[in-house]
Amino acid sequence: MKDCILILSGGMDSVTLLYDYQERIALAISFDYGSNHNAKEIPFARLHCERLGIKHLVIPLDFMAKYFRSSLLEGSEAIPEGHYAEENMKSTVVPFRNGIMLAIATGMAESNDLQYVMMANHGGDHTIYPDCRPEFVEAFDGAAHAGTYNGVHLLSPYCNMTKGQIAARGKALGIDYAETWSCYKGEEKHCGCCGTCVERKEALAEAGIDDPTEYAK
Repeated sequence: MKDCILILSGGMDSVTLLYDYQERIALAISFDYGSNHNAKEIPFARLHCERLGIKHLVIPLDFMAKYFRSSLLEGSEAIPEGHYAEENMKSTVVPFRNGIMLAIATGMAESNDLQYVMMANHGGDHTIYPDCRPEFVEAFDGAAHAGTYNGVHLLSPYCNMTKGQIAARGKALGIDYAETWSCYKGEEKHCGCCGTCVERKEALAEAGIDDPTEYAK
């Protein structure tokens, strides 16, 4: 039964969720909010939706790049290098990004008589991204259910999984991760040094997948 909207970035996690729950996904939405890597991610989101025959929309959120402060919105030079566990990676937080995107997706779900909105946050996000944590998921689920006539719920199937476990799920599903984008710098190749590149490498290694990514470093 097609009862879900998926927020689909074009990265490893959301693409895995797309394939994992394809039988339930009526619509996938990508948000162009002016980040360095939107232009690299969104074509992959479109590619996978076309392949699976799932309707895909791109919704512009231009105001975020204008009014929000984050290194993701300031050009590739602003992106710090290192592991997500390091303090400097907090600069990559886009304030309440998921809350804003989920609010729009919830309105879309109610407008299309769909019961669920899905997001692909995971356990590794919890350290620095407040709007990826279990308490946020629980709170937003309650708000969405209370604020819609059809009682929309938020689903977060990977919330307590590691990225490596998600990659292993993708391996079982036959996903080619060369057809995904992670790097926050959004240049021609993955930089290989920013937090999300480091996490990508670790996840693929944990899942026993030969890394197909072309890295600049």
